[in-house]
Amino acid sequence: MEKVTTPLNGYRAAIYAVIAFVLGIASIVNANYIIESSPAFVFLGIILFVVTVFLLKGLTIVDPNYSIVLTFFGKYVGTLKENGLQFVNPLYSKLKVSLRSQSMESTKLKVNDKLGNPIEIAAVILYEISDTYKAVFDVTDFNEYMKNQSEAAVRHLATSYPYDNIEDEHAQITLRDGGEKVIEMLELELNERLSKAGIKITEARISHLAYAAEIAGAMLQRQQATAIVAARTKIVEGAVGMVEMALTMLSEKDIVVLDDEKKAAMVSNLLVVLCGEKSASPVLNTGSLY
Repeated sequence: MEKVTTPLNGYRAAIYAVIAFVLGIASIVNANYIIESSPAFVFLGIILFVVTVFLLKGLTIVDPNYSIVLTFFGKYVGTLKENGLQFVNPLYSKLKVSLRSQSMESTKLKVNDKLGNPIEIAAVILYEISDTYKAVFDVTDFNEYMKNQSEAAVRHLATSYPYDNIEDEHAQITLRDGGEKVIEMLELELNERLSKAGIKITEARISHLAYAAEIAGAMLQRQQATAIVAARTKIVEGAVGMVEMALTMLSEKDIVVLDDEKKAAMVSNLLVVLCGEKSASPVLNTGSLY
């Protein structure tokens, strides 16, 4: 578990180092003038110089949104997060870890969706280190761990849902139209996989989603055919409604009385005009209707 340490102020340690250095020089200088006490002054000067080196070696700069993990002969001591010039035991081993928000784009993975169709998928992931102890000591390389586990999560997501609902009309969630629900599921799985490494996912988005090249053309034709059928269905529904309305109005206003045969002919003509892909060419009948 991460343990945040409170270091000694680095500026105060630097002042102590300067004072010790000045006193050390003064002790060496005085040793040349006071013969009887020269060994004591020389020893004191050496001690002060050692203290100066000790204080200077312990000065450490912590940049904003960075931390330093401290260990003492293999034992975890704590994590230094306070920014600025700080002083720590110079015998501590120090490892700098970034706490900044970082982004990573997974490679384009070729997988099969829930229905077995080969697709290509990739995601952009924003993450940050939330626990430096886990990131440094629980995994060998948290960057490599992040890459491998994120690709595994994206692959699992792709195989859990269909690409679209063309083949499965009852699918409630699809990769293409799932929107925020798909993103929520991706973020949840990423956090579950990466919590062991002390990594927190702040945002994840699918950056690339398409059918694989070998079936892309066939799927495009299928989508176009589905769209055409849906459009034709709407056109026919509208045309039938318009024909029904025309016959009703002609009957109510007593404009013309049509028998079943003439109604059938009129319906046929109206449907041809309303449902045809091209504009109809009208033919004027100047004689009797019968």
